Amino acid sequence: MLRIRPAIRLGKPLDRSLNRPAKRWAISLSKQSLRHALHVMGPTLAALLFAGAGSGVAHAQGTMDFSGATTLMGTFKTFCIYAGAVICFGGLIFAGIRMMSGRFQDAIPGLFGALFGAGVLGWGAGWIGSLTGQQM
Repeated sequence: MLRIRPAIRLGKPLDRSLNRPAKRWAISLSKQSLRHALHVMGPTLAALLFAGAGSGVAHAQGTMDFSGATTLMGTFKTFCIYAGAVICFGGLIFAGIRMMSGRFQDAIPGLFGALFGAGVLGWGAGWIGSLTGQQM
């Protein structure tokens, strides 16, 4: 035998009339919930009010210095140039050794490695330089 039980939430039957958005808003914006919100936020609002009244007008706090970020990006650019050169030359050496031994088919990955290294060397350093406004 199939038994159907009524939906019970916290000991109360489920009221399907509260499913409409307007009624939900009306219940959630009751006087009690507004009092609770003011009770919770009141001390913070009072502290902000007194902090703002004491200073009068907001003043600038100083500037941020990004010269360290520019130096860091220059370091990244230098690393990119060196890493691209190492990858490019490593790929060329790998491909050259394979070609000298007569295995031209095995040299193709080395040539692609050299091409990748050249891309890192050119585009990588150029992109990093463009982020900081440096000339290449």
